[in-house]
Amino acid sequence: MGNEGKEPAPKYNYISPETYLASERAASCRSEYYDGHIIAMAGAGLRHNIIVRNIIGSLYSFLKGRYCQVLPSDMRVSTPLHDAYMYPDAIIVCGEPQMEDDTFDTLTNPVVIFEILSPSTGGIDKGRKFFFYRDIPSLKEYIMIDTLREMVIVSRRQPDQSWLFENIGEGALTIHAIGFTLTLQEIYDGTDV
Repeated sequence: MGNEGKEPAPKYNYISPETYLASERAASCRSEYYDGHIIAMAGAGLRHNIIVRNIIGSLYSFLKGRYCQVLPSDMRVSTPLHDAYMYPDAIIVCGEPQMEDDTFDTLTNPVVIFEILSPSTGGIDKGRKFFFYRDIPSLKEYIMIDTLREMVIVSRRQPDQSWLFENIGEGALTIHAIGFTLTLQEIYDGTDV
C-alpha cells in the first residue's frame, strides 16, 4: 500500500521560457520568470511611481537626441540563457536596442537598470533580480532606490567583471555609463521621504 511503482513528484512544475513568453504576451497582468518559475507582479504605490516619474523625466531630458535612451517599466529584459525575464522600473539602453525576437517586447542589451525598492519587493530586487541581472553582458550599473528613506544603492560592473556596491544616503547619484548626475532631492521630489 506504499508508493511502489510511482515516480516521485517533482519539486515544482517547470515552465519553459517559450511557454512563459507565449502566456505573458497573451496575459492582461504582468509576471516575471525565474529559472522555470513564474511570479506575478504586484502593483506599485504612489511613492514608487513618483520616484520612477522623476528619474524618467530627468533622464529623458538629458538623453534626448543622444546615443542612449530611457525606457519605462513595460519593457521586459532577458538574460542570455533565457533563464530570467524581468520588468525593471526603468532602463537605459545605448545604441541600437537589441531585441530577443521579432515581437520587439524583450530587450537584451540594457546598460543601466533601475529598481525602486519597496518593503514587499526590496529583498527580491537586492537578491534574486540582481543574481540574474548580473549575467547580462551589456549591463554596467544596477541602481536600487529605497522608498522608505533617502538611500540609493548602486552596483557597478568592474573591469574584472566583479560588482562594486556604493550606498548613497545624501548628495547625488552619478550614473557613470552616461555621465549624468541626479541629486537625491531630484529623485525624491514630490514624495514625503
